[in-house]
Order: sequence, then structure tokens, then C-alpha cells
Amino acid sequence: MTHVKPKRIGCHWSRRHVGTRQCFDMQRTRHTSTTARLPKTMLALLTSSLLSVAACQSGQRAATPQQTRPNVILIITDDQGWGDLGCNGNDKIRTPNLDRLSAAGVQFNHFYVCPVCSPTRASLMTGRYNYRTGVVDTFMGRSMMHPDEVTLAEALSAHGYRTGIFGKWHLGDNYPMRPIDQGFDESLIHLGGGLAQPSGPPDNGYFDPLLYHNGREVKTEGYCTDIFTDAAIRFVEQNRDRPFFIYLPTNAPHSPLQIADAYADPYRAKGLDDVTARVYGMVTNIDDNVGRLLATLDTLDLAHNTLVIFLTDNGPSGKRYNGGMRGDKCDVYEGGIHVPCFMRWPARLRSGRTIEPIAAHIDVFPTVLAACGVEPPDVQLDGVNLLPLMDNPDMLWPDRLLFVQWHRGDEPVPFRNCAVRAGRYKLVNGAELYDLIADPAEKTDIAAAHSDIVARMRADYEAWLKDVSSTRGYAPSRIVIGTEHENPVRLSRQDWRAAEGWSDDDLGHWAVRVAAEGVYDITLQFPTTHGATAAFVRVAGQLLEQPVDGGAAACRFKTVRLTAGDQKLEAWVEARGKKAGPWFVEVQRIE
Repeated sequence: MTHVKPKRIGCHWSRRHVGTRQCFDMQRTRHTSTTARLPKTMLALLTSSLLSVAACQSGQRAATPQQTRPNVILIITDDQGWGDLGCNGNDKIRTPNLDRLSAAGVQFNHFYVCPVCSPTRASLMTGRYNYRTGVVDTFMGRSMMHPDEVTLAEALSAHGYRTGIFGKWHLGDNYPMRPIDQGFDESLIHLGGGLAQPSGPPDNGYFDPLLYHNGREVKTEGYCTDIFTDAAIRFVEQNRDRPFFIYLPTNAPHSPLQIADAYADPYRAKGLDDVTARVYGMVTNIDDNVGRLLATLDTLDLAHNTLVIFLTDNGPSGKRYNGGMRGDKCDVYEGGIHVPCFMRWPARLRSGRTIEPIAAHIDVFPTVLAACGVEPPDVQLDGVNLLPLMDNPDMLWPDRLLFVQWHRGDEPVPFRNCAVRAGRYKLVNGAELYDLIADPAEKTDIAAAHSDIVARMRADYEAWLKDVSSTRGYAPSRIVIGTEHENPVRLSRQDWRAAEGWSDDDLGHWAVRVAAEGVYDITLQFPTTHGATAAFVRVAGQLLEQPVDGGAAACRFKTVRLTAGDQKLEAWVEARGKKAGPWFVEVQRIE
């Protein structure tokens, strides 16, 4: 039985052109000064033509036979802000390897992502705004990407690349949404949004973590970022003779801020508070590991033709140096969505270049495919290929519109925590307007003086929201149970629905799809501290109840018959007259 829609990879790229309403910037920089004087309709035609020409030129260059296809290493860190790098003016933090990587490549001065992690990662993997992919949030079943999305790994794998992920996926823990279902040949990951979160055991921290290797649970030794980098280095060594794609998404420096004192103590000695010292220590550990990975490329003579990309998933979690930008993680002000991004590829890109036009997470997918000579899939892409701009930062490059939105809930609410960037202007929440050239700190709202610009940007936002919402709607993706691909299936509070939160007293349910009618065992795992006396399961029109022995941590319902199709699975335990949710529910089809 097929549970995933067929994906079209390597077909003709059909998409709408980007940025058909370019206006706003009356004092453009030199790469857009010509377009600023054009009528709106002419400007739209020019934008479309330029992007089409750029895509064609980059595709021809990437496909030339004399140039070997590059290896690709994509590094993204978790909750590291723009200011958490020495090269961005932070004189307290030590990041020598990342600083050198930035200087040796092309740096984007205005690179945007979503204000939280899963939406950013969905766009990074697909080249599409996250609302098209089904990912709208970070938990409660809304960080699961629909499996028919074509990922960067799938597109590259279909053209001979070996693909590996080492770190944080956060786009679905179960079939058919896992990395091994989405194009990765090798996968070493933690589940959910991070270690020490409800997707894993409560004691699963950053040291000696329980991880998942190609879908199987493994106990590891060492610090998480070191372990993921070790695995990436082994992957490089094993695939040195063929093109490879490595996705290295660290879970650091996300909380909980667990790091060896040897990394945090030097920052404490500088007088920094303990939280900042731990964050900076985690970043320095990342820097050391990036240095090890780059040294491996040098040793194996692979650095020259390897495209290395570094960025972060959102702004910093908490107040610390961030270049004077307003806001932090979760905000759509610059501090929450403006992040570092640089790319090094010695075989093609000159070092020390900076890019001024705006760019975003959605651009990584088409840019990498163009670099690798791979034709994009037959889906609507929102990103553009940045290679021509990286080759020539002074080229005529059209302005464009970029959109960002995130908030809790099942679907976006118009103008709630959203931003539109167009030229020098940025509209926040449909009401605040900032001139980021004159006011990069977003201190002065100029909306009252420019109501015409606000009206046009609001209209662009409304058109965008209607477009992305029409792609598939906002029904959550379902976890598939009862297949040979994953049996048993373990459900966690990371992905349950209609819950208040993650605490032991919360309740929720899972949206599942039973692949085949049959007999299943359903096991609940819960804290012994509940003192549970009874366990309950409601699924497929059945309400099952079973007594629980005092002090027990699990209860199994045997030989439960489930019908095929979409189901709502609920489970809870009862203690002292109160209901509480389990840690995990394991569903196993009995052959």
C-alpha cells in the first residue's frame, strides 16, 4: 500500500516568478537604481525576465562538463543569533573557524529566516514557504512536513549524490516523514525539537544522548555536537570518491544550556552571566567542530570543490549582543529573523565578497541545485537561485518581496506576527513601517507618513497569504501506523494534538492513519509519579480500559483490532480522580 504521493524529481521547473510588485524603494542602491525609475508594470516584466535569465545562466554554468559537481555541506545551528559570531562584531565570543569561513566565502548581509526553527527548516529543505509544506509551528503535530514535499536530499540523491543528516531534523519523527523516508541515505538524529524535550526520555540530555541511527535507537557516548560532527566526518571519509550532501543541523546552542565547564568557564571569567557564558561556550564548541570538519576536507583534498553553507535557524533565545537589532527569537523584527549566512566554494566563488540584496532560507534549495547541475522538481518554488549574484555582487538584481509569519495555532491569522520586506522597507503586522536603510534598529515607525506604501505592502501580504494557504490547506500531516517501514510506531507528546502543552498533566490525541486493518498491541508509558490506577485508550470507535498496578510505568492493551483509514488515537491514565497524558504510546501491528 502506498502512503506517500509520488514525487516528481528532476522534471521541468514550473513556478511563478517572484516579486511582481516591486515599488517602495525611492533611494535604491546601485544594483537597483535603474529599476527604481520604471513603471510598475514594466518593472514586473523586467523582474520576471531577469530571474528567468539568471536561472538559465546559472543552470548552464553548473552543467558544464569541465566542472566536476561539488560536494555540499549545509550547516545550520539552533537559536544562534546574528550577533553570536566574532565576525559580526561580538568581541566577547571566540569563533575563529566560523570567522575564517565567512571571510573565505560570500557573506549575505540581509539574510532572512522564520522566527522559530521548524518553519525555517521546512523552507530550507524545499525552497518553499513553510505554509505550503504543512509546517506551521514547532510542536503539537504542526512541525510535521507533508511527505510528498520534495526535499533537497531527495533531489540530490536522484542525481547520484550520497546524502547524510547528522543532528536535528524536526520535520517529523515517524514514517513517512523521517529523514530516511525523505531522501537521506544516512541519518543520525535526535527526535523532536531537541534533546531533553518530550520526544525522548526525560533524562536524555546533551551528554551521552540516546539517538536514532537510520531509524533505530542507539545509545551514544560524548557530547551531542561532537557526536554529530564525528558522524559527518566519517561520512566524508566514506564518500570521498563520489559527490555527497551533508546536512549538519546542530541542536546547540538551544536550551537546555548543557555544556562542559571547560567551554563555559572562560566566558564566566570575562564577567558574563551564566546563561550567556553557556550559550557562548556551546557556540565555541560548534566552532571547534566546524574547524574539524573543514580540516577533514583539507586533508582529503576536497575543500576546493565543496560548497559549504552556514546559517542559523532564527534569532537568539534571550537578550544578548545582536548588533543592535530589535527583538529576538519568536519576533518578526530584525533580531528574530535576520541571521548570518555565508557560503564558501573555492572552485567558483571569490572570497571576501558581501551580498547586499535580500535573500532567505527559501533560496538555498534552488541555489544548491543549480550549483550541482540538478534541475529543480516540478513544483512551485518560492526561492531563487543566488549563484549569479554570488558570482557578481554588483550585477543588476531586481528587488523582491519576502514574507515571514509565525505564531502558535493550526493556521495563520492575517497580520498576526508577520513581516513583509520589500526593498528598503519592512512592514510589521500590517501596521508598522520601517525604513531599514535609515533605521536598521526599527526604532521609528513611519507608517503614518507613507500610507500608500503600507497599503501596497498589505495588499501584497494578503495575496501571498491567499496563495500559500491555497497550496494544500492546513490539515495536519498524519502519522502512519501498521506498515513494514516502522513497526512499532512510538507516539510522543511532541506530536500530539489539541493539548495545552507538554507537562505530565496535559492531555492530547494523535492524528494517525492506519495503513491496514489488523490486530495491534497498544502500550502506554507514563511516569510512576502519577500513581496511576487505570489506563485508557480511545481509537476506532472503541474505549478501552485496563487497571494499572501501583507504581507501574507502563500498561499494554493487547490484540486491539483497528480498521484501516484516518483515526484519532487518545490515551490517558487516571490517578486520584484526575486524568494525565502518557509520555509515549507505542502501537505495534501483530502479524
